Amino acid sequence: MSIKKKIRLGILGSRGIPNRYGGYEQFAQYLSEGLVQRGHEVWVYNSSLHPYQASSFQGVHLIHCFDPENRLGSFGQFVYDYNCLRDARSRPFDILFQLGYTSSAIWYPLWPKRMIQVMHMDGLEWKRSKYSRKVQQFLLRMEKIAALRADALIADSRAIEDYIRDTYQKEAQFIPYGTKSKIEAKAIHLQEYGLEQGKYALLIARFVPENHLEEIIQGVVNSHYDKPLILIGAADQNFGKHLQEKYASKQIRFLGSIYDQEKLDSLRYFAQLYFHGHSVGGTNPSLLEAMACEVPICAHDNVFNRSVLGENAHYFSDSATLSGLLDQASYTSRHAKWVKRNQERIGAQYQWAQIISAYENFFLQLLADSSEP
Repeated sequence: MSIKKKIRLGILGSRGIPNRYGGYEQFAQYLSEGLVQRGHEVWVYNSSLHPYQASSFQGVHLIHCFDPENRLGSFGQFVYDYNCLRDARSRPFDILFQLGYTSSAIWYPLWPKRMIQVMHMDGLEWKRSKYSRKVQQFLLRMEKIAALRADALIADSRAIEDYIRDTYQKEAQFIPYGTKSKIEAKAIHLQEYGLEQGKYALLIARFVPENHLEEIIQGVVNSHYDKPLILIGAADQNFGKHLQEKYASKQIRFLGSIYDQEKLDSLRYFAQLYFHGHSVGGTNPSLLEAMACEVPICAHDNVFNRSVLGENAHYFSDSATLSGLLDQASYTSRHAKWVKRNQERIGAQYQWAQIISAYENFFLQLLADSSEP
């Protein structure tokens, strides 16, 4: 009887676990916990700014590295990844799994040579409209370095998988994000925010232009939709402040960041409609969570969102099309059917147990291939 090899995995590229920030942090938490439960050994790099400062979490080893992002802004991410990579060179990892290439590709000469380098390619970062042309060119160069230098690539979207193949003539392993199948939704959480079941629309996102928040807000304001639009996310940067100053009202309500998963699930579950404006990136975790929460979805029309939702959602391309949709008397007529199909899709393709198994099998195969003479 063969014994399954234990994987020694290092994960860098997130701010760390437990999740207090967003998608990569949530992913790192679920993946690391799941692999540890299966007998593997996992280390996750944590920012020195992370509020959780213990040396382990749920059996996952934590490595705290100096992160000056609070003083240097975005440039601090490069310093943080540099510190993580320098530390990784002395660790016993079999595989170093880098989440995103933006700030680690520039340090590729530091990538540890004696371990397998796996790169999660994220979305098309260089297409983000918040960046200047020079920054976009730099990010495209980093993408190329990551794609060509890494030993193996992960794509969390079929669209990204196709893009990598067409652009770099290299195969990426498709493994999407996951989500929970059991949602703990409690109506009591609505009381804290003065909301009623089915009488509000919801949007949860980072406050950046490519998530089309302003178009969504304008679409609601310019329609006859008479229920409040609730926006959740950190709005303390320039774009978020602009949106609040321009649109905050009784109808357009900004709740700030919420990290309590039960509250988020409850807010999603009891919403009449969930807006998803993400247009750059792969399989977005917040979209999967909305599908799992059985809320009707109105998404920005792009290949990433359509690859996840198929025809089981409304789509908008700008504020005018969104207003027109909301003003249609029958726009809710297909919601029940779409919700059911999205729930079935979550069960069939996006369960965390399935995703963790896919990563475990992929990592084990990489180790097996690397040991062949």
